[in-house]
Amino acid sequence: MDVRDEDLLAALHRGDEHALATLLERHAPAIYRFGVKMCRDPEDAKDVVQDTLLAAARGLRDFRGASSLSTWLYAVARSFCIKKRRTRKDAPEQLLPLDEVEASEAPSSDMPPDEAAAGHELGAALDRAIGSLDPASREVLVLRDVEGLTAPEVAEVLGSSVAAVKSRLHRARAEVRARLEPFVSTDASPSTGPDAAPCPDVVALFSRYLEGEIGPEECAAMERHVASCARCSAACDSLKRTLALCRAEPRGEVPPGVQDQIRKAVHAVATAR
Repeated sequence: MDVRDEDLLAALHRGDEHALATLLERHAPAIYRFGVKMCRDPEDAKDVVQDTLLAAARGLRDFRGASSLSTWLYAVARSFCIKKRRTRKDAPEQLLPLDEVEASEAPSSDMPPDEAAAGHELGAALDRAIGSLDPASREVLVLRDVEGLTAPEVAEVLGSSVAAVKSRLHRARAEVRARLEPFVSTDASPSTGPDAAPCPDVVALFSRYLEGEIGPEECAAMERHVASCARCSAACDSLKRTLALCRAEPRGEVPPGVQDQIRKAVHAVATAR
């Protein structure tokens, strides 16, 4: 059974250097994926994960758990991503398909060729959709729907309010769903007839529902409408599929060369004390 972060931190505070290496190795893939999504450049992502984990190696002994370790690491990684964006501010935003990021993130070669091709196409479309977001919206969606942080945790990473995080999140979800609609939706026509109610913005409502922002009456009204309207039902289903795809994004492995450099640096930090 994996040892909890809290127990490893306690061991680190007692002087256990192995605990430091274990913590960094555990969180490195997620930080690397975050760097790839935010920087849109594999080389920049390598720098971000290396800088983040080296900063963690130097600072973890002073970490006392005011927030979760993953939240603290994402905040550190975000600061390095922002620095990368500033140094590349004159460069065009790069929208890289998954096959140009890491070969390890491609669908398994054990899958049937037609399923592998379909999975690769959908994964690349999701990557492009996330990459098309402005950086502020992208980081909210990546942290909440890809990395699985709660809205308060995302707000802590960003130094923002929970309300602002949720507002950006709803817009980002709608935009990504719209770009993925050809891949995740089935054609459906709206309800017709003299008594048919006008369609509400069910995508925004469903996103708010997931964040606990609508009450029982509003929720019941949405459910009644979705049950009677094929088009809105399809829209909700496509958002569900979009979010499921986000959560299923592979973390990817930190490139071996970067892993070696981090291990050497961690060893140097440990022996210098």
